[in-house]
Amino acid sequence: MASLWTLSPLLSACLFWPACLALTPGAEPLHPQNLPSSLGLNSSDGSPSVDLPMALRVFSVDYHHVQAPFEIVLWIMLASLAKLGFHWSGRVPAVVPESCLLIMVGLLVGGVIYGVRHSAPPTLSADAFFLFLLPPIVLDAGYFLPGRLFFENLGTILWYAVLGTLWNVLGIGLSLYGVCLLAQSSLGDVSLLHCLLFGSLIAAVDPVAVLSVFHEMHVNEQLHILVFGESLLNDAVTVVLYKLFESFLRLPAVSGVDVFLGGCRVLLVGLGGLFVGLFFGLLAALTSRFTSRAQVIAPLFVFLYSYLSYLTSEMLHLSGIMAIVTCAVTMKQYVEANVSERSNTSIQYFLKMWSSVSETLIFIFLGVSTIQDVHMWSWPFVCSTLLLCLVWRASGVLLLTAVANKLRRNTVTFRDQFIIAYGGMRGAICFSLVFLIDDFPKKRLFITTTIVVILFTVFVQGMTIKPLVELLDVKRKKRGLNTVSEEIHSRLIDHLLAGIEDVVGYWGQHYWKDKFEQFNKKYLRRFLIRDDHQARSSILRVYQELERREQRGYEEAIPPVVDPRSHSRPLLPEEMESIRRILSRNLQHFNNMQRPAYSRHTLHQDATMGRARKPLHRHQSLGERCTYNTQGEDGEFNGSRRGRAGLSRSHTVCSMSPRPVLQDASVPAASAQTRGRVDPDSEAFREEQISPEQHEAPAERAARKQLSFVLESEKQP
Repeated sequence: MASLWTLSPLLSACLFWPACLALTPGAEPLHPQNLPSSLGLNSSDGSPSVDLPMALRVFSVDYHHVQAPFEIVLWIMLASLAKLGFHWSGRVPAVVPESCLLIMVGLLVGGVIYGVRHSAPPTLSADAFFLFLLPPIVLDAGYFLPGRLFFENLGTILWYAVLGTLWNVLGIGLSLYGVCLLAQSSLGDVSLLHCLLFGSLIAAVDPVAVLSVFHEMHVNEQLHILVFGESLLNDAVTVVLYKLFESFLRLPAVSGVDVFLGGCRVLLVGLGGLFVGLFFGLLAALTSRFTSRAQVIAPLFVFLYSYLSYLTSEMLHLSGIMAIVTCAVTMKQYVEANVSERSNTSIQYFLKMWSSVSETLIFIFLGVSTIQDVHMWSWPFVCSTLLLCLVWRASGVLLLTAVANKLRRNTVTFRDQFIIAYGGMRGAICFSLVFLIDDFPKKRLFITTTIVVILFTVFVQGMTIKPLVELLDVKRKKRGLNTVSEEIHSRLIDHLLAGIEDVVGYWGQHYWKDKFEQFNKKYLRRFLIRDDHQARSSILRVYQELERREQRGYEEAIPPVVDPRSHSRPLLPEEMESIRRILSRNLQHFNNMQRPAYSRHTLHQDATMGRARKPLHRHQSLGERCTYNTQGEDGEFNGSRRGRAGLSRSHTVCSMSPRPVLQDASVPAASAQTRGRVDPDSEAFREEQISPEQHEAPAERAARKQLSFVLESEKQP
C-alpha cells in the first residue's frame, strides 16, 4: 500500500502534464490541434478524452513494455547455452580455449544481425562494462585470491604491474609515434599524446582472458599468481594512466608542473582506492558479526559492500579495481568465520555464477561488436602495434625478472618468464577504453587496431600457449589439497624464519607477517569475529580453514579429465543376476568365517594367531616375571595366573617372546615343563604355535571366557 501511495503523485503528474504545461508561465497554450494523436477529442466541446477500444481484446502483445529486460535475458540465455555447448563439445575444449569459442559465437551472431538489419549490431558500452560486468569478475578473483601466495610474491607482482606497465606504455607509445612520423602521408595527424593514450589502453592485460586460459592449463601456483596478480593490478595502473593522458589531451598545453601533478594523481588514485576498499572491507566484516539471527541475508552484505566500494571509488575518481580487490581480501577471513557454512557455500556459488556469466557476455559482445561499419585500416600502424606489443612485453619481463631474481629465494625460471611474456592477452578492458576516446580523425583506426590485437592475442596466443606449456614441460599445479600436517609444518617454518629474522635484526616478509598475525589475533579478530566463533587453538583454526577449502570442492580446483570416448551402457539382466550371486556367495562366506573379537588385553594374541612367528629375544629377568606356576595350584588359579600374565605382556609385546601355549587339562604338568624347553626352531614347536586352540578342551575355553570377563570387570573404575 505504501508503494501505491508513493506512486499515486507520479501517476497524477503524468496524467495532468498537459494542463500543468498550459499553466506554466511563458509556455505556449495548448490547442486541440496540438494534442498528441493518442488522445481523442470530444466532438461537442473539443476537450481531450482517451480513446477507448470498441470491444474487449482477448489477446494482445506489448513488446515495448518488456523490451529491455527481455533482451537482457535473451543475451544471458544465449551466453549460457554457448558455454554449455562448449563443455559438451567432446574434444574441442582440449584444443580451443573457451574464450575463443565464445568470440566465434559472437561473430556469428553479429553477422546474422548485420545481415538481417543491414546495420551494425549493438555494441557493448563502456559504462555497462565498467559498472556491471567488470566488478563481478574482479570480486570473484579478489575473494578467492590465494592470500599466502599473493603476499609472498607481492613485491614481484607490484614490480611487474607498476614498472612493467610503465615500460610497456611508454615503449609502445613512443615507438608508435616514431612510426607515425615515418608515415607522414597517412598517419601525420596522430600526435604524441594520442600515441601515449593508445599505448596506455593497448598495454592493459585482461584478467578475464588470462584466467580463462590459465585455469584450464593448471600451471604451478607461483606462475599462476604472478600472471594473475600482474594482470589484476595492471588494469588499475592502465586505467589511471589512460585517464591521465586523456586529461593531458584536453589541456591547451602540457607543462612540467602538469606532469608532476599527474604523477601525484597516479599515487593518489591508487592509494585512495586501497583505503576505500580497506574501509568497506572492515565494515563488511563488522556487519557480518551481527548476522547470527538473520543468516539468510548474510551473503548479501558481501556483495553490497564490495560493489559499494567500487562505486564509491569511481564516484571519487579513484581506482575501483583496487578498491574492490582490497575489500574482498580484507573481509574474507572475518566473514567466513562469522557466517554459517551454508552462507559460505551461497557466497561461493553466487560469485562463481556471476563472474562466469559476466565473462561469457564480455567475450560474446567482443565478437558481436567486431561487425562494424567504422573500421579504418592502415598496414603500418596495425602491424607495428602487433609487433611492438610482443617485443616490449617480452623485453620488460626479461629485464624486470633479472632484477627481481636477485632478491627472490625462489627464482623465476626462464620457462616461466616465457609463459609470462607470452600470456599477456588483451581483452574487453582495452576494447571498452578505446570507445571512450574523444572523437578525432584516427579514432576508427584505433578501434580497428585494438580489435585486431585482441583477436590475435586471444586466438593465436590463447590456442598455442597450452601446447607450449606441455612442450616446455612447465611445472604443473599439485594435484591435491594440503593436509593439516602440511599446513602446521609450513606455519612452523614461518615462525622459525620470523624468529631468525628477529634475532639477526632483519625485517623481512616473515617478520612483518608475524607482527600482523599478532595484531590480528590481539585486536582485529576479537573485534570483528563473534565470541562463539573465536578459535581457541591455532590448530583448530587451520583445520577449519582446510575444511572450508575442501567443502568448496576438489573437483573445482582440479577438474576431472573426462574421456569423451568412454560411454557406459546399462547392465543386462543376466549380468545383474551374476553380480548378485557373486555378492551373496562372498557375503555368506564372510559371515561363516570365525573372527576373534577385539580386546585390548589380547590384541597381541589375536595378531599372532594362525601364523608362525620367530620368537624375540628378551632378558632373563623379564622372562622370570612372566613364567607360569603350573604345580600345586588348582585350575582356576592356573587360569588366573595365565590371564594376568597375558595382561602384563600386552604392554611389552615388542620385547617378549610369544605367549606360552595353553595346555589341555589331561596333559601332565611335567610334560608341559619339558615342552617349554623345546627348541624354538624345531618343527614340533612350530606346529604347536600354529594351532594352539586345537589342544584346548571346550570346558577350558568356557572357563577362559568367564575369567576374561571377570578381569575386565576388575579393571573398570
